[in-house]
Amino acid sequence: MLLKDIAYLNESMEVVYHQDIRIEGAYIKEIKAHGTLHPVENEEWMDASSLLMMPGLCDAHMHTGQQLLKGRILDAQGMIWKEIMLPFESTLTKDIMRINAQLAALEMIKGGTTSFVEAGSYFMEEAASVYVQSGLRGLLTYSTMDDDPALPDQIQDTWESALKHNDELYDHYHGVGNIKVGYSLRTLLSVSETLIQNAYQHAHERNTILQAHMNEYPKEVEGVIQKFGMRPYEYLQACGVLDDHFLGAHSLLVDEHEIQLIKEAGSHIVLCPFSNCAKALLPYPKLKQADIPLAIGSDGAAHGGLSIWNEMRNLRCMMNVTHGIALQDTRILTSKKLLQMATGNTASFMMEKDLGYIKEGALADAIFIYYHQPHLYPSGNMRNTLVECVNVNDVMHSMVHGKWLMKNREVLTLDETAILKEAETIYKQVMR
Repeated sequence: MLLKDIAYLNESMEVVYHQDIRIEGAYIKEIKAHGTLHPVENEEWMDASSLLMMPGLCDAHMHTGQQLLKGRILDAQGMIWKEIMLPFESTLTKDIMRINAQLAALEMIKGGTTSFVEAGSYFMEEAASVYVQSGLRGLLTYSTMDDDPALPDQIQDTWESALKHNDELYDHYHGVGNIKVGYSLRTLLSVSETLIQNAYQHAHERNTILQAHMNEYPKEVEGVIQKFGMRPYEYLQACGVLDDHFLGAHSLLVDEHEIQLIKEAGSHIVLCPFSNCAKALLPYPKLKQADIPLAIGSDGAAHGGLSIWNEMRNLRCMMNVTHGIALQDTRILTSKKLLQMATGNTASFMMEKDLGYIKEGALADAIFIYYHQPHLYPSGNMRNTLVECVNVNDVMHSMVHGKWLMKNREVLTLDETAILKEAETIYKQVMR
């Protein structure tokens, strides 16, 4: 595949115009000035003079099983994950999970997301099958909980059974297509120390990721202190499970000691701005100073959809109107940093080398923005315009591992019309 006269976002997050880019197999083979590269025999090529190529976005924390909850929690109060999310997930069936995954895959592909981290749910084999077909790059896990009598009966489990489900998911789907499998702790309030230790051991033996919802609600942190006698990250460190393969979602209410523990362990934090904005304000200046690796997630479609473009803007606004004003620093979170959080920062926990950048030798996981239109062009700084103005409908093409997932807004790997038709039928049955 040869892309002629294209603009692209380079490793330094600068836009370079008038280039020719050759993709061979799963990788970007060559990037040269326009006019330097020419199609070889039988090579597909494209006039890309109105397109900008950039790394595909990563949704580093999403919930496949909550796709049908879109629009139902915006003004909800309390710990909604326990009062709304888990009761809904306890009603999942194979068919509901399959349509959830199909809808999520369509939304991600059409919105410019090429990789994602699934936070863990049920009937994950159904979801995994869909994601393999979709061509997306995903890290999946099974929802593991074993120590919360308040959970719905349908999802009460033992640590042995929960790990068995996750092991089976790993055995069946790790390395299939573009899918990898990790392990999860749903929340420290709903797991035993036995499950924590064994989930870590299983993940460690398989050299994969362990993830958890962390420090999201004040009552959650208070509950962990009452249950274990220390703060959440302190407890994980005491258990010996906090390392560079740990991914902590949310992590809003972390204190200075916890930040130091996260830094020393090399763990990652995923921020979910729109979901988190009604819960707490993360101490971003301290995380920035500690150089904690940060990524961005949607927290699932129930929290305003799966658009990472929206999440970048939300995070920028939140940080400016709070920490930025307080510190008189309007550049507290720049467009460069936001794009790195949504792309390049994700390679390590996605367990791929050369992911998240457009450069020779990198994986060809990329999206193509049609920028020659009034709300994007002309621009005095196209990197800023990507963050400020691009929306999901501006993504014209998408590829993962060098294969097209979408061309000219048409998803090639899934039947969008049939999925939407079935989704309407299932939604009426489930939500009646």
